[in-house]
Amino acid sequence: MKSSKDEIFRAARFLFSTKGYHGTTIRDIAKARGILSGSLYAHIESKEDLLYAIVEEGATAFLDALIPISQSDMSALNKLQAALVAHIEVITTHMDGARVFLHEWTALDDEHRQKVLLQRDEYEKLWAQLLQEGIDTGVLKPVNVKYLRLLVLSAGNWVSEWYRSDGPMSPEMIASEFLTILLYGVAE
Repeated sequence: MKSSKDEIFRAARFLFSTKGYHGTTIRDIAKARGILSGSLYAHIESKEDLLYAIVEEGATAFLDALIPISQSDMSALNKLQAALVAHIEVITTHMDGARVFLHEWTALDDEHRQKVLLQRDEYEKLWAQLLQEGIDTGVLKPVNVKYLRLLVLSAGNWVSEWYRSDGPMSPEMIASEFLTILLYGVAE
């Protein structure tokens, strides 16, 4: 059976997201594709390179979704809403890849990890700027932006653990609920 690189990546995303990088062997990926382990190396250099490609794909998806929002002339509130929707949509439309990006990047070697950390830092910087804009325009109270960013992204990231595409809420609805709680809190 001939196997394309895309099919190998799809199998690796699923296995890395469910079994973890260290819990997945090349043999597991080959078996999922119905090919011999050695045949994988016609398409990939190593298991590590496969992980890096998947993690980098996730980092790029998050950045590509946020950059146009951060550069737009929308109001601070609309940017926050759009950014949260975009973050949750990346997770919910690339569930396996998002889980790998969020949980397995630490298995990368130092060189690859540093490249991914640069992308993550850029993403978090854009979020910090959006949140600071919300503070500066009075949409948000003056709070520590670092912890606000951690809170918002942690809530958004955790969607990967409980979201179901056949569930009652769309990514837009989830983002709206999160933003309502963020803006108005839960105290009476």
